Amino acid sequence: MIAVVDYGAGNLTSVRKALGAIGAAIWTPAEPAELERAAGIIVPGVGHFSSTARLDDPWRRGIRGALGRSVPLLGICVGLQWLFDGSTEAPDVAGLGLLPGTCAHLGVRDLPGTRKVPHVGWNSLSFPRSTQLFAGIREGAQVYFTHSFAAPVGNATAATTTYGVTFAAAVEDGPVSGVQFHPEKSGDVGLRILRNWLLTVSRP
Repeated sequence: MIAVVDYGAGNLTSVRKALGAIGAAIWTPAEPAELERAAGIIVPGVGHFSSTARLDDPWRRGIRGALGRSVPLLGICVGLQWLFDGSTEAPDVAGLGLLPGTCAHLGVRDLPGTRKVPHVGWNSLSFPRSTQLFAGIREGAQVYFTHSFAAPVGNATAATTTYGVTFAAAVEDGPVSGVQFHPEKSGDVGLRILRNWLLTVSRP
């Protein structure tokens, strides 16, 4: 079973629908202790980084404990940003700290004035290395974004996108994965990415 974590900041309806379309068995845990039975965990999210403050210490311990059992974790949009140390959008709110670096506003990185923020719409992916998450996905594949803040490019970067600046569109580091775009809104490519992630989930 896949645990889709609801902390009041995710478009859970579309995420659940996409996961149902690929045959994933899902549920929304009411408390962190339920993560003990998760075969995989998804942390979605839209909007302000401050919403991740609801993922308090018990949730953090539950998720870290699951990772200690090699349970795959996937962050979507703000869920990806939460995997990092934090974000300048809410400097007082710490991320989970699984990946080094701080997410920043696209405009802070000298975004040309011809580009609008938030970044909303379809953009292409580039792959600096081969990863399970993007197996079978061609270079330049289009996915759907809606965000104003983005994660820095680093060793865990699995895909990049350029929108005035280049940022981490996806990360993959062992059982930890994340995508800045919305796979549940990215058509067949998005469903393929979710299927690829699902292949990393151990089935009882």
